[in-house]
Amino acid sequence: MRYADPASLRRLRQRQFTAWALAVGLLLVAGAGGALGLRTPDPKVAARSNSTPPVTTSEQAVQVAAEAPQADGDAGPSIDDYRGPTWIADENAKPGTTEWQIPDDPKMWDKIRGFADATSVDFGESVVLRVSTKAPTWRVDAYRIGYYGGGGGRLIWSSPEQPGVVQPDAVSDPKTNMREAPWAPSLTVQTDGTWPPGQYMLKLVSSDGGATFVPLVVRDDGSEAPLLMQSAVTTWQAYNPWGGTNLYTGIRGESATRARVVSFDRPYGGNGSGEFLGREFEFIWFLERNGFDVTYWTNIDLDAQGERALQHKAILIPGHDEYYTVAMRQSLEKARDAGVNLAFFGANNVYRRIRLEPSKLGERRHEVNYRSASEDPLNGKDNAQVTTSFREAPAANPESSLIGNYYECNPVKADWVVGDASAWMFEGSGFKNGDKVTNMVGNEYDRVTPGVPTPENIQVLSHSPVTCKGKKSFADSTWYSAPSGAGVFSAGTFGWSPLMDEACPNGIETSPPCRLQKVTENLLKAFAAGPAGAAHPSQNNLAKFGIGPVRSGPTTTSSGPTTADTE
Repeated sequence: MRYADPASLRRLRQRQFTAWALAVGLLLVAGAGGALGLRTPDPKVAARSNSTPPVTTSEQAVQVAAEAPQADGDAGPSIDDYRGPTWIADENAKPGTTEWQIPDDPKMWDKIRGFADATSVDFGESVVLRVSTKAPTWRVDAYRIGYYGGGGGRLIWSSPEQPGVVQPDAVSDPKTNMREAPWAPSLTVQTDGTWPPGQYMLKLVSSDGGATFVPLVVRDDGSEAPLLMQSAVTTWQAYNPWGGTNLYTGIRGESATRARVVSFDRPYGGNGSGEFLGREFEFIWFLERNGFDVTYWTNIDLDAQGERALQHKAILIPGHDEYYTVAMRQSLEKARDAGVNLAFFGANNVYRRIRLEPSKLGERRHEVNYRSASEDPLNGKDNAQVTTSFREAPAANPESSLIGNYYECNPVKADWVVGDASAWMFEGSGFKNGDKVTNMVGNEYDRVTPGVPTPENIQVLSHSPVTCKGKKSFADSTWYSAPSGAGVFSAGTFGWSPLMDEACPNGIETSPPCRLQKVTENLLKAFAAGPAGAAHPSQNNLAKFGIGPVRSGPTTTSSGPTTADTE
């Protein structure tokens, strides 16, 4: 999937009237779950919440930003204010807005483009924007993404109007077909105490009616929050078409002229949000609506400082986290082996092996993926770093040994079918074996695959019939407990996270997606409490589904059916 369709945002606008009922009911849930990593709301905040829905108009949002403490004089809150047991619930009780959204209008997007020199910054650090527009002036509005009473975002800061500048066209590297934007700096954005850690959308707005996004994560590198959510920016960049090439296609859509290296020194195409909408936004909505104690980083940070994963009880990966360096994968494995839970709420994860190299703007700004060992300059010199897929020679290490299931095929659209409702995470959901969630499987899927390295105690949670490229198969959601006590969950489909913003005003009985949210809540509570595999050991149930023996050792070549180069 090149760009996730923002249908969830249209659903968001259609159901604003339900947001208030959700806010009240779920804040009560959060109050009962503080010991499990859920944020308990401040009583004063809850009292204020009983008057009006905390969603503002555009004018009110600007007023909120104007009244916020400024860096000069009053620095506002410190990082300690964002580490208390109630801060997520307190933050999301503040007035929110839908003004962060951008219409589905490519003409609007093309009027202004920009990118940042970092995918994330630590609390209090700055980031440099490079922006191009024909408009006389432009500004940036910084929105923190969350629940915020159904608004989905809160305006944190707005820049003064900036002069518009038309920046140069993309430059091309003839050896790798990499496209890059040789743009001059436009604006330095300094974060401070008024910028709570979290996922931000920097909305660029031009005076000629243009608008586009620049995503940014504000980290808290000292956080010990139970849950750490990871944004899959290397996959966003792999699919990014800006400049004419990406890791899939070249000029005129030809795969032969695809890029072997892509650069973060360029805007994202589309509306600028990468694969955030439809992959990750909905999961943040769910996390912060329920007051979970969560902090944020990107998978670039997993590469740069993977040891920080050990500060948390669980790593949550809601999106399409396909492109991994060896260091990224090793950091996840070390975290699992130290008792840190892992949850993959998407599919096709940890599939492509990449390297990250510096650009003129900084470290880890070039993403290398030759795919063919014979093309990669490191072939025969440093085979562990050769950028084939992880399951392929010369250093095969299939993703299934870490994730549990194994990527198979795309595209599909099929119902998700409950396979083992006796598993602990289904408790209270009302799901029974054979129950379905319509069209939840797709557009890619994973399955437990005989003959590839797989934890021997793997437990199949859902077993969904699919037909992909004329072949009948199954998509599997899975669970296994590691020797360390960590638990590893994999959804095996992209259809899980987008359902996390479904409105459930009447509780889990409302619809199958609402029952799925109960399953997700059970998973997250257990993960936030500690090693979930020790508390809930997995039970091998492959025979129930007619799945043959799996392997526990490594493979040396690619195995199992795949449509690897077309997904």
